[in-house]
Amino acid sequence: MDLKVYDGGSGVDDRGTVSFVNGFNFPDVKRFYMVSNFNCDTIRAFHGHEKEGKYIFVASGTAILCAVKMDDKVNPNKKNPVNRYVLSARKPCVVFIPAGYANGFRSLEDDTKIVFFSTSTLEESKGDDYRFPADYWGQQIWEVENR
Repeated sequence: MDLKVYDGGSGVDDRGTVSFVNGFNFPDVKRFYMVSNFNCDTIRAFHGHEKEGKYIFVASGTAILCAVKMDDKVNPNKKNPVNRYVLSARKPCVVFIPAGYANGFRSLEDDTKIVFFSTSTLEESKGDDYRFPADYWGQQIWEVENR
């Protein structure tokens, strides 16, 4: 399966807001976890897997999410294109990061919470874990672009 974005939406009435991603149905999910950073300067990247895929949902706040194909699990090409997304709880969606990709994120707002749904158990994931510095594919991918 390739990188995929499942778009969602929200509805508002006099009672409040309902946010949803109705096109996402938890295929092959074996566990989930939620991550938040203490501040917006922290970059959690890059973390890759050859066998594990992840579905990513921002439950609160906003974040930059980057994903890049690992053509080599030890020394991937630094020129591989980086897929960059700005995800927000205000515009719900789920992004699928397939096996064979490294990913990372940076919070853009305080109290950003990101939920990861994994296709591997924790035990399966332990032997399938590859780490790279946050600037491996360039520091500029984490910067906010002034417009």
